[in-house]
Amino acid sequence: MVRKRIVFEGWVQGVGFRYRARNAAEHYGCTGWVRNEFDGSVTMEIQGEEADIDAVILAIERGTYVRIENMRVKDLPVDPEEYGFDAY
Repeated sequence: MVRKRIVFEGWVQGVGFRYRARNAAEHYGCTGWVRNEFDGSVTMEIQGEEADIDAVILAIERGTYVRIENMRVKDLPVDPEEYGFDAY
């Protein structure tokens, strides 16, 4: 189990990114949250197995109109009390 903070840059707002992220995270059993930032990026904290997190990112990338140009990834401590995935 791992937790990551990922900042996505590119064409990531106004294209259903957060909706796809929430659905994919729920499908793959990941927890966390995703939100738009004022600078046009999207921040996501996601927790789960490494392979499941990778699958969530691939599912988001396959979305129509989404174009991820850069991802900044930071490892975080796992939150054992977190349940579900929220989109803000």
